[in-house]
Amino acid sequence: MRPCFALLALLFSLPLQAAQLHLELGSLSRKWDSAQLLSLPQAREISVDQDVSYKRPMRYRAVPLATLLQGIKADDHLQAVALDGFAAEMPAAPLLQDGPARAWLAIEEPARPWPALGKGKPSAGPFYLVWTDPQASGIRPEQWPFQIATIRRLAAVEARFPALLPDPMLTKDDPVRQGFALFQQNCLACHRLNGAGDAQFGPDLNVPHNPTEYFQPGFLRQYIRNPQSLRQWPQARMPGFAESVLSEQELDALLAYLKHMAGRKP
Repeated sequence: MRPCFALLALLFSLPLQAAQLHLELGSLSRKWDSAQLLSLPQAREISVDQDVSYKRPMRYRAVPLATLLQGIKADDHLQAVALDGFAAEMPAAPLLQDGPARAWLAIEEPARPWPALGKGKPSAGPFYLVWTDPQASGIRPEQWPFQIATIRRLAAVEARFPALLPDPMLTKDDPVRQGFALFQQNCLACHRLNGAGDAQFGPDLNVPHNPTEYFQPGFLRQYIRNPQSLRQWPQARMPGFAESVLSEQELDALLAYLKHMAGRKP
């Protein structure tokens, strides 16, 4: 056997390296590798009836996420940062609860890799936040971040990024305020606005131009509901937001926030 082929054979025979998860929870910071997590006594096999990313039932080896969030309180704010720059903003309260919806950190076992998310794409590993009974607590698709590299405690979005805030003179029940909350849940994981945000996945939604400035209203709604129905290209990664995820009233509020922020550029 030639030396180069012998080396390749050796490489392919070696087990995959354990991945590392970084926890930055204020004064408590540590690294877990996948082998350590899989050996925790709380680790177990779970079934997810309708996986958001794989769009089918899945089984995982997982630990309750609350097990890893020592020192975190219900009113804390967390962020899950993925390998590709996706940054999911997450209030801590749903992540800490025992049920009915329960958050789990699914761990990809090096010897049993998960399937790819699509042709030419990687899997959801090495770490994936999944939920059992998500409908019981209204868990949204953006609360299922995958390819997680880091989970960290941060100040709330409003404190970190004042450039995202709508006019403080708006009444408490103004739809723009609801739209701001929906923007945080559904858009901030991928996009920035006015240069504010941690995501490095999609374009800024206000600078230089807000989508409400160059999309006709009907086409903008169509684009949010089903991006591929308006613009098709193989590398497109924006998901569609069906009415089951974002109701018509919620979409109205989100668009009201975007239109409002078009008048609040830096």
